[in-house]
Amino acid sequence: MNATYTIGLDYGTNSVRALIVNTANGREVGTAVWEYEHGTQGVILSRDPNLARQHPADYLKGAEVTIRKALAEAKRNVRGFKPEQVVGIGVDTTGSTPLPVDAEGRPLAFHKKFARNLAAMAWLWKDHTSVAEAAEITALAREIRPHYLAKCGGTYSSEWFFSKILHCLRTAPEVFEAAYTWVELADYVPAALTGTEHPDRLTVGICAAGHKAMYNDAWGGYPDEEFLGRLDPALAELRKRLRPKAYTINRSVGTLTPEWAKRTGLRAGIPVAVGAFDAHLGAVGSGITPGTLVKIIGTSTCDMMIAPLDQPLADIPGLCGIVPESILPGYYGLEAGQSAVGDIFNWFVNYIQPGGPKNGSHEALTRAAAKLKPGESGLLALDWNNGNRTILVDQRLTGLLLGQTLYTTPAEIYRALIEATAFGALTIINRFEEYGVKVEQIINCGGIAEKNPLVMQIYADVTGRPMKISRSAQTCALGAAIAGAVVAGVHKDYASAQKAMTGLKPRVFQPNPAAHEVYRQLYPLYRTLHDAFGTREWTGNLYDIMKTLLEIRNRARGVTG
Repeated sequence: MNATYTIGLDYGTNSVRALIVNTANGREVGTAVWEYEHGTQGVILSRDPNLARQHPADYLKGAEVTIRKALAEAKRNVRGFKPEQVVGIGVDTTGSTPLPVDAEGRPLAFHKKFARNLAAMAWLWKDHTSVAEAAEITALAREIRPHYLAKCGGTYSSEWFFSKILHCLRTAPEVFEAAYTWVELADYVPAALTGTEHPDRLTVGICAAGHKAMYNDAWGGYPDEEFLGRLDPALAELRKRLRPKAYTINRSVGTLTPEWAKRTGLRAGIPVAVGAFDAHLGAVGSGITPGTLVKIIGTSTCDMMIAPLDQPLADIPGLCGIVPESILPGYYGLEAGQSAVGDIFNWFVNYIQPGGPKNGSHEALTRAAAKLKPGESGLLALDWNNGNRTILVDQRLTGLLLGQTLYTTPAEIYRALIEATAFGALTIINRFEEYGVKVEQIINCGGIAEKNPLVMQIYADVTGRPMKISRSAQTCALGAAIAGAVVAGVHKDYASAQKAMTGLKPRVFQPNPAAHEVYRQLYPLYRTLHDAFGTREWTGNLYDIMKTLLEIRNRARGVTG
């Protein structure tokens, strides 16, 4: 019997990846990456540092280019491989990344009138132009619909669906008025591949709708018209044009059209799964189960857990969402995360440019930082360079570096930034467990988990927990390929698909007891700064912070007196 394969399409911040996977064992036989053409590294920017948009044309060209290249690589790697052996497709994307479309489901950016209008583009997940609108949505929900906020951590984010649409309505009314509706990228790509873009045929995924647009079947889907109308009557009208039902990833949105079969070299008629966000399918590709925290570590992080639907689950303040079946059918999907991790390291290397080309690269700084002991730098940082996603949910927060002297080195700062992201990760773990969701194991995936052992060791030392690494270096795309295998019927459910297609690397980063003890002293200082700058409720005194850092530094260096 010939082997069967599925394709995972993974739409990231800067590029799209296609991955071809053997459905029997998860072997990855072909892959290709294509960098988006529009903007800087695939992101359209402006003088507003909060603005980040993408051109939807890149999404379509990216699918065509990467699938063809991945098929060519699979032919080189597997004797006798034929494109006809590909039986299903799954799609993951960034989010919330909504785009305005016309009455036929065509992106407004494809219209000549709006070709250069930034508001007509896709509003990338890290677009933070909608801070004021997010605050307004949060305030109104607290007043009249508190249950909306209970499932998204208590605060609606500027990164999310309705914040961005309301901001467009107020700042680019010509775009809002021309848009028949708005579609998440995670829903747009599967629809384009299957010819179901028309708003009456569009299939909406529960992942995007539930985590970013306050969709919940318990209250009739999206926020009600009265609530949206209080924000603006035009939002209430838009709500009538949103799809009434959202679906889980074990459902097909349709089959690959003949046009797309010709463009990609695949067979027409193969099923395409309901789309989901990259982190959620990354959790699937990491083999997520109850008690497993999956950390997808890249430019930002997403921290994913699941909990059985048939067991009580508290509303957890500060989470990005608690959504039934948003990760796996039969389980609540719980999402947390950090708004910047790799982006912080890149900022230091690319913008500050410490040490020049020779000594200021990630590799050089990592080597130098690895020689330092915990606490030796005397530094403490807050990991909020792009705001705080969890547990404070406040995009108006900024980064902080405390304790620098005239002798502070770039390597010390680099290590302090890594430690800050680890402290942020520990804060998320603690929040899960404070509300009864036990973290029994941690699986990491993404580029940083793959490439930087120092980061993984510091995370183990800070949290006091082993750090495991997903076997696949392309876990989000693998999760999408698993979705393709389930909708194709190759595997009866996600449990059997994950068992066959996922795994872990043999190396596990174990916490160093001595290092962990130092971080047990540093973490309360981090939490003091965290609460002092991040909450209204904090009362206290910061007088001892610098002195305590110096004491810890001196002990690490063996300095007495």
